[in-house]
Amino acid sequence: MTPARTGTAPTTSLGLPSTTRTTTRTTNRKRHEMNTMHEDLARAHMATRLGEARQMRAGQQLARARRLSRKAERAAQQARLALARAL
Repeated sequence: MTPARTGTAPTTSLGLPSTTRTTTRTTNRKRHEMNTMHEDLARAHMATRLGEARQMRAGQQLARARRLSRKAERAAQQARLALARAL
C-alpha cells in the first residue's frame, strides 16, 4: 500500500480519483437515460405506424364492402329486369 499523499484528490481502490468513479456513474446513467428515451421514441413511432396501418385497412375494407354492395345491387337490378322481360 502506498503512503497517503497530501494535497491530492481522494482515490478509489483502483487508484482512480473518486471523481472519476462519480463521473463514470453519471455518464453511464445519462447513457442509459438516452437509450431509454430512444427506445420510448421508437415505441411511440411504431405505435403511430400501427395505428395508421389499422386505419388504412379499415378504410380499404369499407371501400371493398361498398364496391361489393354496388355490384350486388346491379346484379339484383339485372335479375329484376330479366324477370320482368320473362313475364
